[in-house]
Amino acid sequence: MNQSAKRYSPLQVALIGGAIATTATISVFGTAWTRGVRAALQDSPKALVDQVWQLVNREYVDGKFNQQNWQATRQSLLSKEYTNNEQAYVAIREALQKLGDPYTRFMDPKQYEALTSQTSGEVSGIGIRMELNDKTKRLTVVEAIENSPALKAGIKAGDEILAIDGKPALKMKVDDASKLIRGKAGTAITLRLGRPGGNDFNLKLTRATIEVPTVRYTLKQEGTRRVGYIRLREFSSHAADQMRRAIRDLNGKQVDSFVLDLRGNPGGLLQASIEIARMWYDSGSIVRTVDRRGASEETKANRTALTNRPLVVLVDGNSASASEILTGALKDNKRAVVVGSQTFGKALVQSVHELADGSGLAVTIAHYYTPKGTDINHKGITPDIKQDLTESQERQLASNPDLVGTKSDPQYARAIAVLSGNNFAQQQVTPTTQPMSSRANDLKF
Repeated sequence: MNQSAKRYSPLQVALIGGAIATTATISVFGTAWTRGVRAALQDSPKALVDQVWQLVNREYVDGKFNQQNWQATRQSLLSKEYTNNEQAYVAIREALQKLGDPYTRFMDPKQYEALTSQTSGEVSGIGIRMELNDKTKRLTVVEAIENSPALKAGIKAGDEILAIDGKPALKMKVDDASKLIRGKAGTAITLRLGRPGGNDFNLKLTRATIEVPTVRYTLKQEGTRRVGYIRLREFSSHAADQMRRAIRDLNGKQVDSFVLDLRGNPGGLLQASIEIARMWYDSGSIVRTVDRRGASEETKANRTALTNRPLVVLVDGNSASASEILTGALKDNKRAVVVGSQTFGKALVQSVHELADGSGLAVTIAHYYTPKGTDINHKGITPDIKQDLTESQERQLASNPDLVGTKSDPQYARAIAVLSGNNFAQQQVTPTTQPMSSRANDLKF
């Protein structure tokens, strides 16, 4: 996709690419508060406001707070009276806007729960992907996830969802239907389904906790080449394990090269990006982060690569944050040829905190650089081989997702052409083990 075709705003990327960091408990109130005042304000909306201010004051990457008087902001926040948490939420968001940073943001409890659910890589429900069919205007099953209650019950792609627990779904939006279908593991749900060419029928299922696949892979015979095609949708907590299984399975099928598709991948957990980078090369830098004090930390490969086969990485304008960490690492270490469009350009690191009332706060705490020291913020990564899609090609792939990763996909076709004429230098892989930087668990992109 071309750069103008980005479909994620910076705010959406920050949400989707979030990692949940367990952080040390901090004092909610400043030292100037007396014990009596602290007790009176405990668990109040004002306490929540001050908790947010304290976190930003302690962690925010810009010690000058965008040239704002941050102490005066605190005084203003605490001089107000809040009768409920919703009023506090408004004040918090107004204060954070002064920083001019869309990635430092407040999330109400529902938004924070959605973030934690997405980055966990798990969902409690029946395990279907669905869409609103353009032609029929009906909710239609796109896929029943592997090992899910839906797949075990025989739900198939193309089935239409007519009702959910007796509630008609004919005019229902996908988000609204998802809320009804998801629920606590072990609880029951009844769907009324329509299947083309058959009669409508009811199906009772029991919800379960499902590991959402973020990695899809297949062996493709492209001329004389046996290509392992891997598509990574996001860097969830299960992404590294799924990637490891994919590479090992494809290795067992005697592939001679790989295509790693990061197009449309908005990011995710730093830990996952580091683990996955280490699967592709044995030595060299992966990423360097710099915090507000100028302290720099570099994370490196640790001789645990799973393959040395030639690799092409596909990217586009929606490949962001953790996707750019992995792409930058593979490109700068000359481990892969990058094909596609300019990437998104997000080089800021956030830590995410759960607040006292179940809401959440994402705080930008560092800037990251690629192994060669490149700052990609607002610029993105330039592919080794530029292959933008025309608007017509984008529409064709969007309306026919089965064409993605085939010769009808111009960027994939270019990747195969690169592999067919490659002269990659292969390095000897000698697996060992070495612990990852502990700081990776506390950061998100």
